[in-house]
Amino acid sequence: MTDKKTEKTSARYSVKSPSRGGYRPGGGRPKGSTTKVTVESLMSNIELSTGKSYAEVLAMNYAGAIQRSDWNGVRDYDKAFMNKLVADKTEVTTIESDDAVVAKQRAFAEAIAQIAGIAPAN
Repeated sequence: MTDKKTEKTSARYSVKSPSRGGYRPGGGRPKGSTTKVTVESLMSNIELSTGKSYAEVLAMNYAGAIQRSDWNGVRDYDKAFMNKLVADKTEVTTIESDDAVVAKQRAFAEAIAQIAGIAPAN
């Protein structure tokens, strides 16, 4: 005699083979293929369709956001502009002399000596 409860649970938890997804031979993006949309092509298409450069379109949209009092949009434009300006204008030059390197070495040695409880050698 078979138990109906056992019979239902075994059928209920049977493993189904996937009907979609998974590995398929020859599927997916071909090796060495390139991205179809590039920034350059996108910007040139904007220029062709509007007759204006991307920078002009961006400036017009920014001015439009201000006129519409779209302050969230203005904030987003401000962030984008500032990120671009700061990235282009910020330059940090570090020049270390031999004295600075020696001073850092001494400070490091003293810190290690303090941690280890050893008196620094002078």
